[in-house]
Amino acid sequence: MNKHRRYARIALSLIAVLLILSGIGYANRGTLAAWGFDTFLSKRVEAKLADTYQPLTDRPAESEPPAVTEPFTLLLMGVDARPGQTRGRSDTLIYTVVRPKDGNVLMVSVPRDSYADIVGKDKKDKITHAYAYGGPEMAVNSVQKLLDAHVDHYASINFEGFVEAVDTLGGISLPITKDIVNKGKDHEKFTIKANKDSYTGQEALNYVRYREDAGGDVSRTERNRVFLEAIMRKASSLKQWDKIPELLGIVGDNFRTDLPPSAMTGLAKQFLQTDHRIRSYTLKGSGARMGSQNLWYFVLNDDDLAQVRTTIAKWLDADTPAAELTLPGETGETGAGTAAGTAGGAAAGQTAGASQAAAS
Repeated sequence: MNKHRRYARIALSLIAVLLILSGIGYANRGTLAAWGFDTFLSKRVEAKLADTYQPLTDRPAESEPPAVTEPFTLLLMGVDARPGQTRGRSDTLIYTVVRPKDGNVLMVSVPRDSYADIVGKDKKDKITHAYAYGGPEMAVNSVQKLLDAHVDHYASINFEGFVEAVDTLGGISLPITKDIVNKGKDHEKFTIKANKDSYTGQEALNYVRYREDAGGDVSRTERNRVFLEAIMRKASSLKQWDKIPELLGIVGDNFRTDLPPSAMTGLAKQFLQTDHRIRSYTLKGSGARMGSQNLWYFVLNDDDLAQVRTTIAKWLDADTPAAELTLPGETGETGAGTAAGTAGGAAAGQTAGASQAAAS
C-alpha cells in the first residue's frame, strides 16, 4: 500500500472514531494501523483537538483521562445553530453505548420533537428544546431521565460547520430519488435536485433541514443519520493526505465534548485493533397535537420505551455475550453480526401518525 494512502487511512480512522463516539463511526483495524496511528498521529491529533474539550458544568471535570475499556455511554447532539444564534437546537439526539472490548456500538435515536420532561425547567416539552434552554447539561439530564440510563459523556457537532467539511471532502452521495422542495410558509425556501452523483455541503445541510415530507419528525431523524453516515463513508474512502489537517481543523471548530483529546486517541487506538459493529434504533411513537396552543409533538410508545431501557441495560453489562446484543424486538443471535444501517428498517415503520409535523 502506498505510504501516503496508509497514513491517510490511519488518520481518517481517527476522524471516523470521532463519529463513532457520536454514534456514526467506521474505523480500520489491525495492530500495524494502531501502531502507525500512535507513532505518527496521536500527539498531533490531540493538539489539533485541544479546544474541543468542554466539560459539563454540573459535574466535576475529569482530573485524568477516563478509562475507555469498559462499556460507557455518550450522547451525540447534532446541533443546528444558524448564523447569529449562540446555541441553537439539538436536531439530532443519539444515545450511544460503546463497548470498547468487543467493538459493539448501540445507537438509539431520540426524535427531536419527542414529548419529554425537560430537567431543570420542571415541565414537558419537545426534547430538542432542552439544549436551547440549558445547553448540553440540560440535554444530557433530560435524556438521562427519559431513558432511565446514565450519560457518561457527550459530544456535540454543529451541522452548519459541516457544510465546509462536505465541500472539503468533494461532496457526498445522498439517496435522493425525487426532487426535494421546501416551500412552506415560514420555512426556508430551497430545492434539491434528485439523482445527482454528489451533493454540496449546502445541499446536504438542506437535506437534513427539510421538514415538509409526510414522515415528519421520524423522517427528519432518519435523514440526520443518513447524512452523518454519508460523511463517514466519504471520509473513510479519502486518499488525499494533504486534506487531513484541514478536515481535522474543521471538525475541531465544530465539535465539543467532555472527553479529553487523550481519551479520544486512546479509544481510537483500541478500535483500530477491534472488529466492530454498529446497531441503530429509533424510538417509536406517533404524532399528536397537544396543549392550549395545539402544538405538534411526537408521543413516544411506552412499551417500546420500556424495551429500549432494558436493551440499554443489557448492552452496558460487560458480561453480556456479543451474540445477545440485540435490538428491541429481536431475539437470539440476530444482533451482533449486523453492521451499521439497520435503523432504516426500524424507522420506516414509524411514520404513521407523523404526517402533521410542523415547525414550532
